[in-house]
Amino acid sequence: MVSDPLPRDFVEAFDALREPLGPFGQRHIFFDTIGSTNDIVAALSAEGADEGVVVIADAQTAGRGRRGRTWFSPPGAGLYVSVLLAPGRAATEPVRATSLLTLAAGVALAEGIEGATGLSADIKWPNDLRVGTRKLAGILAEGAAVPGPPTALRVVLGFGINVGPAAYPPDLAARATSLESELGRPVDRALVCVHALASLAARYGDLMTGRFDAILDHWRRRAPGHVGARVRWQDGGEPRSGVTAGIDDTGALLVHVGASLRRVIAGEVIWE
Repeated sequence: MVSDPLPRDFVEAFDALREPLGPFGQRHIFFDTIGSTNDIVAALSAEGADEGVVVIADAQTAGRGRRGRTWFSPPGAGLYVSVLLAPGRAATEPVRATSLLTLAAGVALAEGIEGATGLSADIKWPNDLRVGTRKLAGILAEGAAVPGPPTALRVVLGFGINVGPAAYPPDLAARATSLESELGRPVDRALVCVHALASLAARYGDLMTGRFDAILDHWRRRAPGHVGARVRWQDGGEPRSGVTAGIDDTGALLVHVGASLRRVIAGEVIWE
């Protein structure tokens, strides 16, 4: 598929912040409309693209979140971005680095948004950014193929940030918010994009060099609900409920269920 020219405001924003972008400062691909930025990056990975390639779309027709949910991606209203990473190359504990990637991305998005706009967002395990009870941004990490024999795990990391107000579907209208709605003023999408990617470069660097405590500490400070919140989930088809007790060193959610402490590593968690 043929890409579109990167808008001038994005070109200028990338040029102004080139050094802090690290691996995300080299190759930027833009589409006015695409099915899914994650799908494009996955295809590029299969073709042998270098780590750090960035795909941005003004709109997605098949954007998705966790567990196959649709990510509402109307034109001009959000940031829809995916990057290619290889956490399996980490110098220290590559398996742990991979398991903490989504949490590191949550910290990075929160830091990038705050740096670009001044707005502070909370993180909700495992991959949402919220203001109050409304969702501002989400993250989706998916495995990616490599050509020939696999040498290291590659991951497509996608994120969506609601920048401006949009005509959300009825099931989303009461649960979503945007940067402009919260701030009451226009927001520069390009500036938010480069700040988010620069923050992601820094946190990805932490992962790759084994600075896991820095990520976990910052995540805990930005996630007030990770302790003391009531949650429900399914465990092997059985309904469970309990009170959150933090996260462990691999990023799993800890939940008190009666006298026992459970680890939740995947699945749908409902916060009450």
